[in-house]
Amino acid sequence: MWQQRSWRVWRFTKLFNVQSVRMSDNVKIGFLGAGRMATAIAGGMLKAKFDCNSVAAYDCSAAAAEAFEKFTGVKCAADPVVMMQNCSVILLAVKPQFLAEALLPLNGMLKDKLVISIAAGVNLSRLGALTGASRIVRVMPNTPALVGEGCGAYALTPSATNEDKLLVQDILESIGCFYELPEKQLDAVTALSGCGPAYVYELIQAMADGGVTLGLPRALAQKLAAATVKGAAAMVLNSNEHPIELRDQVCSPGGATICAVNVLAAEKFTHAVVAAELAAYERSVELGKN
Repeated sequence: MWQQRSWRVWRFTKLFNVQSVRMSDNVKIGFLGAGRMATAIAGGMLKAKFDCNSVAAYDCSAAAAEAFEKFTGVKCAADPVVMMQNCSVILLAVKPQFLAEALLPLNGMLKDKLVISIAAGVNLSRLGALTGASRIVRVMPNTPALVGEGCGAYALTPSATNEDKLLVQDILESIGCFYELPEKQLDAVTALSGCGPAYVYELIQAMADGGVTLGLPRALAQKLAAATVKGAAAMVLNSNEHPIELRDQVCSPGGATICAVNVLAAEKFTHAVVAAELAAYERSVELGKN
């Protein structure tokens, strides 16, 4: 039963109704940090028909604040204390190394708030110590959230209410699909889906380089590589077949694909990817201890 509950996926839907019970209490969410990920989340919320009056933001960088305002239409506050006025939820979108400093002006103000954090590697215990809050949600998103195709996971403190959870689901489903997991698994999620886009970009670049080597124009090679990855991913997501089965369907006996796959095996492609994930996992754990 626990696995069934914890692996529920919440997907973005254009039919989301802002007048649902979840958002009927006029919740206002303050973004501490207005960088690219905060902009993606706020933008996703607004596209999902969240009211613009439900969003507030602050960033110490004028450039980041300007970009946030341009993308969302929400004007950033002049300081974090002003931003927090009338906010019952604060979303921490600050780089982990700057989080403690960014929270100083809000000392004592977050005790009764719902705190949502996307600061990589900062665990729930540390977030509680920094904010004084007990209702905390730690989220591990990834950069495809910028185009509404994010994925990842989140963990909640025991004090977080069911209403808190529903609100978090409303927010996250506007930028992709997310799974509730025990916090101890979030470092693994970081290594897989959090860092994963970089692995895929490396693959796309390598495929495009191969195409250019064989005489294709760079722009065309890159588009073909990216579209191939997108299509293959869709087949995995939309079928009940294992990736190995799908691979074998492409590998005709004595054909070009099996020759290519054999080279990948000889060059330890799978080993390299797994080793990269393990390195990312170890670094995420290390960051969480600092």
